[in-house]
Amino acid sequence: MASTPTIAEIARLAGVGTATVDRVLNRRPGVNAETVDRVLQVVAKLGAKPQPGRPRRGENFRFAYVLPDDPSPFFGLIDRQIAQAAGDFRHQHITEVTHRLDARDPARFAADLATLDDCHGIALLAPDLPPVKLAINELVRAGVHVVTLFSDVAGSMRETYIGADSRAAGRTAGLLLARMARPDGRDTLLLSSQATRLSAEIERRVGFAQVLEERFPQLRMVRVPDLPADAAGAEQALAGFLARDIDAARVAGIYNVGSGAAGVVKALVKSGLATRAAAIAHDLTDEHRTLLTNGALSYLLHQDIHYCVAAAARVLRAQCENVRGALNVAQPRIEILTAENLE
Repeated sequence: MASTPTIAEIARLAGVGTATVDRVLNRRPGVNAETVDRVLQVVAKLGAKPQPGRPRRGENFRFAYVLPDDPSPFFGLIDRQIAQAAGDFRHQHITEVTHRLDARDPARFAADLATLDDCHGIALLAPDLPPVKLAINELVRAGVHVVTLFSDVAGSMRETYIGADSRAAGRTAGLLLARMARPDGRDTLLLSSQATRLSAEIERRVGFAQVLEERFPQLRMVRVPDLPADAAGAEQALAGFLARDIDAARVAGIYNVGSGAAGVVKALVKSGLATRAAAIAHDLTDEHRTLLTNGALSYLLHQDIHYCVAAAARVLRAQCENVRGALNVAQPRIEILTAENLE
């Protein structure tokens, strides 16, 4: 050929993503030998080798943010933060797109995730399940950089995790509630959540139980049966549990690790516990801000979502550019918010 072939042209002829071609040309690991051979054969057939290295000025990276397709206010908050960061991304020559995938069906989620192999990088919030791990591994082998965001998929080939320490968050919630309990009367702490496959929520539950067992053995922790995801369903289920299955007078507080805090608060009101039992939830959504302001929530545990979204893009870009120390990222702290320290 008279002109230098483009990365996109090589990728199309080789049947792989552009990120894979970039890895092969820059001799970076993570691409299987068969794919490497196929890309090099296409390059040889075209008769000219494009120059490896960092993309030319003005050439955009393509990054995908992948979130569960769930009505959770937290996922909606992340979605808005990504959209608000679009201007900053453009200045960094980053084109971002947000995908909401159906997490109720792990096989379908994994299959849809696997179709994103034309991206340079993916920031992923996904259930920690075998099909998802396999899809991540295949993407990495194909040359796509993958970082997990807010909830990890440990054991996969993802390159790093960006988000707060979820187990430490659970321990923090346990410490706060335990200090409000009274062993001579209100000695029961409740742990509530929805059925979940997000490792962040599972780690929160583990941390909460750990700190009570280690530091407050005189208190009793009771795990509430999994609540429905919607507020009305959570309210009804928790109110029934408080009425039938536990001595509500001994309840000192409740920690809700996932969504549904509005339903949890309404159940406390219905059971007469709203003024006697503390409640802790996660993430500064609009709904949670209102609940915190009016005293329905005692504390809100939060992490800097804007920072995490921007850090994911920064790490992915550094990985694409083969920057030394690209994975050295400071993780956000857990913030303890009250009605008095809201901005």
